[in-house]
Amino acid sequence: MANEAAALKNGVALTSDDQAQWKEWTKGYLHWRNQIFIVFWITYGAFYLCRVNFSVAIPDMMKEFGWSRSALGAVGTCLFWAYAVGQFTHGQISERFSSKHYLFTMMLLSALMNLLMIPAAKLGLVALGVVWALNGFFQAGGWPNCVKTLSQWFPPKARGKRMGLYGACYQFGNVMAWLLAGWAISQGGWRGAFTYAPLIFAAIAFIPLLMAKNRPEDANLPPIEIYEQHGEFAGMSVEEIRAKIKPKKEKEEHAGFKYTLKQTVGNPRIWAVSWSFFFVDVIRYGFLLWAPSYLFEVQKAGIEKAVYTAVAVPAFGIAGAIFSGWASDHWFQSRRPPIACILMGALGCLSIFFYYGVPQGAWLLSFVVLGLIGFCVLGTQVILIGAVPMDFGTRKAAGSAAGFIDFFGYIGAGMAGIFSGYLTDHFGWTAAFWFWIISAFLSSAILAFLWKYKPAPGKYL
Repeated sequence: MANEAAALKNGVALTSDDQAQWKEWTKGYLHWRNQIFIVFWITYGAFYLCRVNFSVAIPDMMKEFGWSRSALGAVGTCLFWAYAVGQFTHGQISERFSSKHYLFTMMLLSALMNLLMIPAAKLGLVALGVVWALNGFFQAGGWPNCVKTLSQWFPPKARGKRMGLYGACYQFGNVMAWLLAGWAISQGGWRGAFTYAPLIFAAIAFIPLLMAKNRPEDANLPPIEIYEQHGEFAGMSVEEIRAKIKPKKEKEEHAGFKYTLKQTVGNPRIWAVSWSFFFVDVIRYGFLLWAPSYLFEVQKAGIEKAVYTAVAVPAFGIAGAIFSGWASDHWFQSRRPPIACILMGALGCLSIFFYYGVPQGAWLLSFVVLGLIGFCVLGTQVILIGAVPMDFGTRKAAGSAAGFIDFFGYIGAGMAGIFSGYLTDHFGWTAAFWFWIISAFLSSAILAFLWKYKPAPGKYL
């Protein structure tokens, strides 16, 4: 066994009882790693049910209320900027609390805000924006807690591949959310988008609450550094390891805000990744929010066909997420920036071709090119917001690092919402597309400066 060999290699003789204990720990880690991954895959994918349904409802809401793209873009921006504030806030605070209980609370509150969108629309745009902003703040509690928990269970050598697979969850969730919203709107108008999704989301909130463990110690397993024989923890005897497993009732020691701030605000490379991610989310949410409207208005697709074509972005994004995680581990020795740099450069070129090279009515070509755009942008996104926070922040500050990076991303997403709508209303779709294209190339340029960087090993994984 790998763990027995590692212990013997460090000069510790294993008795038959010790070997039996290591077998039990290995079996426990295998079981809980798989269960934690599946539970949190389903959980975070479900967040998109109550996040991207608004973009599908925009055309129908414009028709009923006479609101402009700029006005509804501003409402969409309320979620993004509240989400940005929430990311930083939840990222720092959540390190002190139980992730599964935190998630449960945020999910129920987000579902409630979605249901309130229907009466809020009757009160006007201001009320709509306030409710959607609150939804964004509660939605922001999802990602930091998921990253924090996954970092407790998986070592750096596995994080690229695992986060690549994990990133597929919100691409899948995005696809399901758009399809559900498109179907609901076709049945009963835009209100359907804010009725079915929150009810399903609230039900899913019980899955992590009942089936997850926040950390290995909660399952009577050694902390990950000890299990992986990392650094100063290598060579510990079984009795020493048992003493390190804290009782379930005992909370994990928080590293302190000084440590989490040092790992985030005090790290210039986290700042570089954050600015790169700012531009990633400009183009990511530019397409996610406005692709259905562009296909509906310019390509003259019906709303259902526009939605189904735009679904190519998150659908192909699943493959992009899996590929980028695998490539960062296998081609770049677990360095994350190189593959992200390549994908963002390709994304800029694909965006130019989509706008200038795809003729009206070419539905298959639109689907394929949008899919390749989704492959690149979402492949980059999962690396920068998934594996990088774990690697740069370690398990003690992974949630904080994820929140800090995503804070910048959703400032960019907010600009994609309101500024893209403004550009389209006043200067046409060309201006909006070049806003997204330039953002892709800027993101790639920033990542190029981090091409050779890999965090040095520290005390925590």
